[in-house]
Amino acid sequence: MNAYRRLLSLPGARSFVVSAAVGRLGNAMFGVAIVAMISGRTGSYGLAGAVSAVGLMVFAITAVIVGRLIDTHGQRRIALPLVAWGVIWSVMTVLASLLSWPTWTLFVTYSLSAIVVEIGTMSRARWVHLAPDDLRHSAMALEQVADEISFVIGPALAAALATILFPESGFILAVVLYASGTALLMANRRTEPPARAEHVHQPTLAIVQPGIQVLAVCLFLVGVIFGSNEIVTIAVSKQFGHASLAGIVLGTFALGSAIAALGFGTRTVRMPMRRVLLVSAVILVVMQAPILLAQSVGVLAVLMFLAGLAAAPALVTSMNLTQQLIPVHQINEALSVVLTAMLVGVAAGSAVGGVVADHVGGAHAYVVPLAAGASLALTAALGQRVLARPRDDATSEYIEKV
Repeated sequence: MNAYRRLLSLPGARSFVVSAAVGRLGNAMFGVAIVAMISGRTGSYGLAGAVSAVGLMVFAITAVIVGRLIDTHGQRRIALPLVAWGVIWSVMTVLASLLSWPTWTLFVTYSLSAIVVEIGTMSRARWVHLAPDDLRHSAMALEQVADEISFVIGPALAAALATILFPESGFILAVVLYASGTALLMANRRTEPPARAEHVHQPTLAIVQPGIQVLAVCLFLVGVIFGSNEIVTIAVSKQFGHASLAGIVLGTFALGSAIAALGFGTRTVRMPMRRVLLVSAVILVVMQAPILLAQSVGVLAVLMFLAGLAAAPALVTSMNLTQQLIPVHQINEALSVVLTAMLVGVAAGSAVGGVVADHVGGAHAYVVPLAAGASLALTAALGQRVLARPRDDATSEYIEKV
């Protein structure tokens, strides 16, 4: 754990890690919280899913623009106004639910509340600014662990509150955590990367960089794995007669991923990162394949844990490659691109996984995440040459670490 101790001993590091953890927990709650709120109040899962999907689309469209604004003007100047914006429209969303306003108001208010800053990208950008070269690998691993923990605790907490208290309670807590965590993060000025206003007129977008395009496709496929795993696991657990254990089975996947991320972050990786991505993708496919043969929830939980162990290195490596292949002044924008691609993949995986689970019985429905894993390995293989290209290093402020 020496690498992590060194990271957390950097000036201001512990403060911004805790603040980001609070904010990202709120972010992790929103998806389940909005579904629980609307379905609990109206009884319609279809309406709840539709509102959630529209909100996710708005976030996906605006996240890259917000990331570019942050790179240009700095985190604080963009994040604080958007926090206020998000809180206002979130309050309106809660009122629309509580007071039974017309259905269209739920779509409008929640969509507008989804124009937010991404805590994970701002936190990763701070590590790129703060951590020395030899610790950036560990920093990306630590970020992955934080994401895994938030997405284990957040959705469960949101669902529990909406069930035990009242439908809007989980959503309200998500707003409070997101807003307070972001505000505390912005109060930590010591670790904030400098604004890159001198590049405000630069026409090149991060998404047009070939390496970022490859990584966006890779993260989209990782998202498909996550999204389809979730819906298929719920369906398969029900088919096995243990629907109540689906959350535990999914938790084993997240636990395996968190453990692997911690261990992977302490290792010195000697082969090029692009090859690490390919190897990780191949191992993930190998670890996923036995799930197709699972015949009980117990076996399924063990196999999901092993698959989780293989998922983390691919994610951590993708984040490392992102910050290596892009100029410093585009780091938030590039991270927003790949993380948004993953969120879109989660939504797509949930949709496809649900359809397959309805038509394919038992664990064979895991063919969706397995196919996504195989596509990930193929994409990583075909993208080796593109991922090997160093970024344009026209100024001394660009980091030389490919």
